[in-house]
Amino acid sequence: ARRSLASPVVSGVLCPCGSPQGSSVESSSSGGSGGGSAGSCGRSLCEASEQDRRLRALFQKLDVNRDGALCIHDLAVGLGRLGLHRTELDLRKIVKAGDKDLDGQLDFEEFVHYLQDHEKKLRLVFKSLDKKNDGRIDAQEIVQSLRDLGVKISEQQAEKILKSMDKNGTMTIDWNEWRDYHLLHPVENIPEIILYWKHSTIFDVGENLTVPDEFTVEERQTGMWWRHLVAGGGAGAVSRTCTAPLDRLKVLMQVHASRSNNMCIIGGFTQMIREGGPRSLWRGNGINVLKIAPESAIKFMAYEQIKRFIGTDQEMLRIHERLLAGSLAGAIAQSSIYPMEVLKTRMALRKTGQYSGMLDCAKNILAKEGMAAFYKGYIPNMLGIIPYAGIDLAVYETLKNTWLQRYAVNSADPGVFVLLACGTISSTCGQLASYPLALVRTRMQAQASVEGAPEVTMRGLFKHILKTEGAFGLYRGLAPNFMKVIPAVSISYVVYENLKMTLGVDSR
Repeated sequence: ARRSLASPVVSGVLCPCGSPQGSSVESSSSGGSGGGSAGSCGRSLCEASEQDRRLRALFQKLDVNRDGALCIHDLAVGLGRLGLHRTELDLRKIVKAGDKDLDGQLDFEEFVHYLQDHEKKLRLVFKSLDKKNDGRIDAQEIVQSLRDLGVKISEQQAEKILKSMDKNGTMTIDWNEWRDYHLLHPVENIPEIILYWKHSTIFDVGENLTVPDEFTVEERQTGMWWRHLVAGGGAGAVSRTCTAPLDRLKVLMQVHASRSNNMCIIGGFTQMIREGGPRSLWRGNGINVLKIAPESAIKFMAYEQIKRFIGTDQEMLRIHERLLAGSLAGAIAQSSIYPMEVLKTRMALRKTGQYSGMLDCAKNILAKEGMAAFYKGYIPNMLGIIPYAGIDLAVYETLKNTWLQRYAVNSADPGVFVLLACGTISSTCGQLASYPLALVRTRMQAQASVEGAPEVTMRGLFKHILKTEGAFGLYRGLAPNFMKVIPAVSISYVVYENLKMTLGVDSR
């Protein structure tokens, strides 16, 4: 017989009906009970007193130092004695999830509440994996569930996942086996790949063209999705403010640098400080931060609506569907806030005293150039969405899949450094692919601020740059742009994690 991965005491806490009650699995410490009447779940020992007795028996077994509360040490020793070995990180997650009074340990009430709440999450996950609705999960369903999330694994790898939970050797998992295995274990399973590998919500490198993140069923139902978005927006604001000098230098080099005016990084910073003092390094940052909220909100709402129009019956979109929905949502969001993009460029390029503020700049543009000026560079900006979003998503998914296949043994958690590396590489590749379009967009936006500049089309500007500067001219300002990627990603990640805790988002 296969050795059960959960102690009888643990698997006896919940009934197969899913309520925290007794089960037919008897514990040596609970004693055999014979003739309890059947409860609502149809099994014996499902009365409140028996439920309470079993829960207290488990609690007492785990309460190693007999102080009436479970700390991390108690859980480590107690679960170890029951044959359940958890890492310290797992145990911290359990305590944090159930610790309502924030005293660093679980009393009996908190312990019971944790089990009940955890069981609901497990039921939700089980249903999302049970594609055939037959009450069992097989290898094909695991493969399909991962494929829907953009993760490719072989059937042999899926069988390995099954074997870790399958107690009766059927190579399928029923609700009891699923619940027993995960009962005192953080929910580290397929949907958590989404939680661990969030990308666009976390990483802000100044260009908001990434495909929006998916949210799990649980995040939607509990309202955690908007907290993630708020945390992401706050992280983006801090990240953009910290890297604003490099962003302004990039814009100056994109517009003013040429073969005859070769700007270097140190020279560019010196020129900015000489012209307007240290504060001038942050010109254009105010509008750049302000546009985060409307752009993120519009893109998220558009993405959700487009998902419905696509009409997929899957909870999570496939990769090509995500790219389509994300690109369209990005186009809608960019169209809505594009005048702010033009304002950002003009504010970054302004000389000292030219405008008194954002509103003054907008009034000047409207009076002298008309409404059309707020959409200069719109076409190259829209065209840049597909290569940026497509390559960013493709590279990130490839790196994610490679890591999951090679290194994800017990958890989908990649760790901070792997996550940051994947985000940095994918964002860099996306920017590299769309950079010529971004440069042409910026030059078109800046036209009126360059004295005597003729009105040119996107095609004409490409030809002019290639003729006068060669292909290298399409990558002016690339150095400061890449220099800000690593600090931007790092800062946004740290701020995002801290804001998540402040907003009460469950720690991963």
